[in-house]
Amino acid sequence: MDKKHLTETDIITKFILPALGSSGWDSMTQIRQEVKLRDGKVIVRGQMGVRKTVKSADIVLYHKPNIPLAVIEAKANKHEIGKGMQQGLDYARLLDVPFIFASNGDGFIFHDKTNPAAIETEIRLEDFPTPEQLWQKFCLWKGYTEAQLPIITQDYYDDGSDKSPRYYQLQAINKTIEAISAAQDRVLLVMATGTGKTYTAFQIIWRLWKAREKKRILFLADRNVLVDQTRINDFQPFGAVMTKITGRTVDPAYEVHLALYQALTGPEEHQKAYKQVDPDFFDLIVIDECHRGSAAEDSAWREILEYFGSATQIGLTATPKETDEVSNIDYFGEPVYTYSLKEGIEDGFLAPYKVVRVDLDVDLQGWRPTKGQVDNNGEVIQDRIYNQKDFDRTLVIDERTQVVAETITAYLKRTDPMAKTIVFCNDINHAERMRRALVNLNPEQVAKNDKYVMKITGDDELGKAQLDSFINPKKAYPVIATTSELMTTGVDAKTCKLVVLDQNIQSMTKFKQIIGRGTRIDDRYGKLWFSILDFKKATELFADERFDGIPEKIMVTKPGDITDEGNQDFLDELNGVEPDTEHTDEYTPDSNLSDDAGAYDSATANTIGEGAWNDADESRYIKYHVSGVTVKKLAERVQYYDSDGKLVTESFKDYTRKTVQKQFTSLDAFTRKWQDSERKQAIIDELAEAGVIWEALSEEVGKDLDPFDLICHVVFDQPPLTRQERANNVKKRNYFTKYSDTAQTVLDTLLDKYADAGVHEIESMDVLKVKPLDQLGNTMQIIKKGFGGKPQYQQAISELEAELYSDEPRSA
Repeated sequence: MDKKHLTETDIITKFILPALGSSGWDSMTQIRQEVKLRDGKVIVRGQMGVRKTVKSADIVLYHKPNIPLAVIEAKANKHEIGKGMQQGLDYARLLDVPFIFASNGDGFIFHDKTNPAAIETEIRLEDFPTPEQLWQKFCLWKGYTEAQLPIITQDYYDDGSDKSPRYYQLQAINKTIEAISAAQDRVLLVMATGTGKTYTAFQIIWRLWKAREKKRILFLADRNVLVDQTRINDFQPFGAVMTKITGRTVDPAYEVHLALYQALTGPEEHQKAYKQVDPDFFDLIVIDECHRGSAAEDSAWREILEYFGSATQIGLTATPKETDEVSNIDYFGEPVYTYSLKEGIEDGFLAPYKVVRVDLDVDLQGWRPTKGQVDNNGEVIQDRIYNQKDFDRTLVIDERTQVVAETITAYLKRTDPMAKTIVFCNDINHAERMRRALVNLNPEQVAKNDKYVMKITGDDELGKAQLDSFINPKKAYPVIATTSELMTTGVDAKTCKLVVLDQNIQSMTKFKQIIGRGTRIDDRYGKLWFSILDFKKATELFADERFDGIPEKIMVTKPGDITDEGNQDFLDELNGVEPDTEHTDEYTPDSNLSDDAGAYDSATANTIGEGAWNDADESRYIKYHVSGVTVKKLAERVQYYDSDGKLVTESFKDYTRKTVQKQFTSLDAFTRKWQDSERKQAIIDELAEAGVIWEALSEEVGKDLDPFDLICHVVFDQPPLTRQERANNVKKRNYFTKYSDTAQTVLDTLLDKYADAGVHEIESMDVLKVKPLDQLGNTMQIIKKGFGGKPQYQQAISELEAELYSDEPRSA
């Protein structure tokens, strides 16, 4: 047997797997082949998005299904033995394993991170380490004690389906279990919205509970929707041992308790239900969205955590809050694991976004009332220049609301009128006015279903009742939800395709939460990416270094330190909102709110409203409301999330030019590769993997151009030929005459197919099965009769392609 002619698959089957078997590795439980660690980043241009193809790890070795140990990367024998090492190191980084093997079937290169004295060595096939050897080295590397092993080796929950933790979830689970088994009693997990924090928490709790390390568990959240989603979905396997605390009663008969803070405590002593049980009742407390109420030391909710201070406490958040007054890290310690939005997008687990920034003249130039001007309610408007931060807080301009609603409507009509959309407004009043404007602008859609547009806010029972339908991919309505705060967090809207920002947002925490409403991917419903329509320059926060970085402590702006009219901290204090570090409108929920608290747009938080103090009567606080102002759009530009994680403003032609020039430095280099390729489709597919979206490029440049001409024209500034022109040029040369009548018929038909659809029609033999060529016989009959056999047919196709591209441009 000549190894040099064996494929990579043959090398794995004939050499690597037998070597593993001889060393005692169990093929059923310890060896997994073709382990796909990433989903493939989605590239978005225009209205199209495609996934980049990702490779799988050839082999991953496990101690148990929840503990990966090693990666093996194989190559065909014609390659050097260690060729796959760099690829294997990348997979090992994702899996957090210290052992990497590369092989071409002759032996292994063994990269051992546990042995600094000999990191890479060559070993024979028959000397592959046993499971016991790698496990012992792994335990020493991790520093495990004997007491930790029963907890660390406890299996995660497996229901027999295909669902198992993704690589980053497994890292989060394992690092948390390791920390707790080492007696760490405060743990912080930071995972971007949409990456499965609750599922990760379930697996952590399951393993600790099954190992009997933690017997009574409390899962804490601040919104009913979070508790109910958790109970019905991820935590469902706990079954009869699980309960939701209601009626301010803690039932000790259950082992897993799910609760709202509001159900456990309140301002009155008789409301403090958590005191019904002893302080050591719970062994483990998991705090969902821990950046909110429980983060502040003086929060009434912190008293629950302090009462059960002896319990191990795990904080879950997508956006840790770090300020001089509020700190997750001060309480929980440094995160044991962080998985960011950027990582999620790069891996293809989270949806990328494009941003449409809309600038309105009144926002940029400001608006000033005439002397003595009164508003719609007869109030004299305080004389000053009102700017973007004032609109819909201090001052309502009806025409501005109308222009925003018109822009939203036009965007949806241009893209997809049924795309789930969340419009974030400044307050409930703003959300209602926006709902009304959108209803009036979409009469045809509203006539089909009056729930096409719904206001979903904390004060509106009808709107809140539609929240489940909005987030359900199977329910078409509501399509557009106007809100202010209720939907900023905890709303698992997988199919949300448009996030509209008409809200003043300075808080990075809040900004990340709002962006997170669109980052979930749902392949089944075609949701691979989403758009952000920004009217308030909120997306400038993407450029902030804190957007996807490590949170840093920053100075707190005290209410008394600000003297200008728009003193938001003072307004927040009036509204029962704790002053936020970043001078924000973010609401920190507390125990005095209703069961569905946690929303700044609740009726409680809007009792006073936002506006301006009336100079004549400082006891009255009002919001001015004017009409008759001319408002125009000045600019609208589209920005894309690029490969560096930055927002860039560019056309798809610019993007394609940069992408192709990374692979082909000149026109000659491209045309040589094109002509030398046996299959042109291979180059087309290769460029698609690099991020060239052919459909989007065709839409922007020309649908009648071949991929070859698209590249020559867009990247190398050459005049293009249409497919029809190329086909006609070939027919004029009359080179078909050397073939038989049948062959000429076939080739002439293939030219027509090329002119209609492209080069893939020529290269696929399936074309012989459809009209009109199927009239000549089956595929083999056509090939035999017309060309004498398959090699001759393939040669004729190569010659046809050479003729098609003989007019290709050449650089000077």
